[in-house]
Amino acid sequence: MQVQQYLKLSVLVAVLTIALKTAAWWWTGSVGLLSDALESGVNLAGALFGLAMVTIARRPPDEDHPFGHHKAEYFSSAFEGALILVAALGIGWAAIERLRTPQPLEALGVGMVLSLVSTAINGALAWKMLRAAREHRSIALEADARHLFTDVWTSVGVVAGLVGVLLTGWTWLDPVLAILVALNILREAMHLMWRSTAGLMDMALEPEDQQAISAVLKGFASPELRFDHVATRVAGQRRYVDFHLHVPARWTLGEAAKLRGEVEQALMRALPGIRASIQLLPVNVETRFAEQAAQEAQVQVQVQVQAQAQEDTPEDAPGAPSPHTPPTPKEGQA
Repeated sequence: MQVQQYLKLSVLVAVLTIALKTAAWWWTGSVGLLSDALESGVNLAGALFGLAMVTIARRPPDEDHPFGHHKAEYFSSAFEGALILVAALGIGWAAIERLRTPQPLEALGVGMVLSLVSTAINGALAWKMLRAAREHRSIALEADARHLFTDVWTSVGVVAGLVGVLLTGWTWLDPVLAILVALNILREAMHLMWRSTAGLMDMALEPEDQQAISAVLKGFASPELRFDHVATRVAGQRRYVDFHLHVPARWTLGEAAKLRGEVEQALMRALPGIRASIQLLPVNVETRFAEQAAQEAQVQVQVQVQAQAQEDTPEDAPGAPSPHTPPTPKEGQA
């Protein structure tokens, strides 16, 4: 299945679980089950927004976006994180209100059954979506999967609270566990928002991907060939690497281009779908540029030091020339 198909399935599942959990809350009056139903409503909104962003991300490059629209998925992740944050605050507020004004719970058995059915559906879908997110490298799909997992934990916490109420008769267990669930999904919200922010700032590839790139380049390196200025970044489902390839100055352009093509193919075999930007340079060019830059920097520092020394010397200091005083004649001059 493709990413869009998973998100469409997530929308359908969200509608189903909203119906089940709302019915469970209506039967029992449990604030925990109410918080669970609210969380499923947030899931629906997140899945719809994620589907829209994935659709945009799949658009081909155009005149205004020559590098594509892949980063649109990060907006979905941030939106999901914000929705989870709002849901956590809403759950916490409802739980505190129930602590202040406790109410008896009814038909807990029916409510728990409905909640467990929806939890099983969400758990199975979330597990499948998380595996697909890693396969497709889709942060939008990962965000929706993690959102569903927070819904699963919410339901587990709510059912645990209802079981505690049945066993002890302590009605305050229901809102207390709802508060704990809210704190847990609040943590997940912050994680998703951080991930989306890091992605928008062109984060480097994962360490294992960088190691794979290094292994490929080492396979081509020799006394006459070297690689430097290696930089990686990720944009949605796309992975990029840029570096300099230094070849002997005596090589023809055709020979250098052939080697560059071989390096690109090797990188794509190691990391399918990666986009490589390789700049060809003679072996001595980088060194000469570096030495020239160092010499220019040293000259600039010397000029700044001399200028600072002149500014620090007062005009009336002994031995300092004055613009109003003619120079002293040398010996032997009248």
